[in-house]
Amino acid sequence: MKKIEILLFCTLFFAGFSLAQTPDYSHVVDKRARVIIDNDFGGDPDGLFQLAHHLLSPTVEVKAIIGSKHYANGFYGYPGDAVYSCKMANELLSAMHLNDQYIVFGGSSVELPDTLTPVESEGAKAIIQEAMRDDTHMPLYVVCGAGLTNIASAWLMEPKIAEKIILIWIGGTEYDGLASPPPGASKNWEYNTGIDAKACQVIFNQSNIPIWQVPRDAYRQALTSYAELVCKVKGQGETGNFLISRLDDLMKRANRGLGEAYALGDSPLVLLTALQSAWESDPSSSRYALKPAPRVSDTGYFNENPNGREIRVYYDLDVRLMFEDFFAKLSLFSGSPD
Repeated sequence: MKKIEILLFCTLFFAGFSLAQTPDYSHVVDKRARVIIDNDFGGDPDGLFQLAHHLLSPTVEVKAIIGSKHYANGFYGYPGDAVYSCKMANELLSAMHLNDQYIVFGGSSVELPDTLTPVESEGAKAIIQEAMRDDTHMPLYVVCGAGLTNIASAWLMEPKIAEKIILIWIGGTEYDGLASPPPGASKNWEYNTGIDAKACQVIFNQSNIPIWQVPRDAYRQALTSYAELVCKVKGQGETGNFLISRLDDLMKRANRGLGEAYALGDSPLVLLTALQSAWESDPSSSRYALKPAPRVSDTGYFNENPNGREIRVYYDLDVRLMFEDFFAKLSLFSGSPD
């Protein structure tokens, strides 16, 4: 074979391999929902796993990615601002070779000053812009895996978005009758709530936004073992290696004291949006209770409120479907199905 023929063969072979890395489901699956993703990608790496999973899910159309803040002092030495969050989201997009297809919008790097004043940011504006579209009837989910600053600000800026969206939030404490707090944990305080308690007050106490809540007892169900992640994520192309590198870095920063089972607690955001039933679309393999929205105190405590509007509170998640779907999609994306 002549050199030019060898070169042409290699070019075509690797071009075909590259194309095979992005599965095409369009002959059997179409978009069913729009999603805006708001998360603290610079903190716990579970947000990066969730973002990758959403981007690999063919039934959802990711309309905006918002990098939100963490606590001011950061997470195990990582910066806590929205700028670093955006940086990490963009690094994942680069690893997935998708950085030319999505824009990461910066959220607020400060919490709300009070419950009446929004903090304007590109992220909050992106929520309003997508929510107020009148050229589509496709459902719009705003999924939040950290604080609620940006969605609260968006509602304060334009309350009409409540009629256009469903908010899915990872956060809040356990509900009486559904679960008990973890050993040693406060019954009244939860991690994501504490990022911006005033924003929680806006969403739960003041707004009329429909809420699907995944409180602490539910998101703690999203456990997968480190061995499982090494076997099924590491080595799955640049994406898998990037995700494991972020988890490894955190586990080392934590002085190797986090054990061998890790909670990918933001992944339910994918389960509840992308993995809905074929008929009567709904996350039918996970269970929820309809509860009156609690009233959030100034300190971020969730208090019973019999007069609160009805919200969904998820308490039993189909983690098998959630994780096996992620592992399968990542394998297909990397071009090395099992």
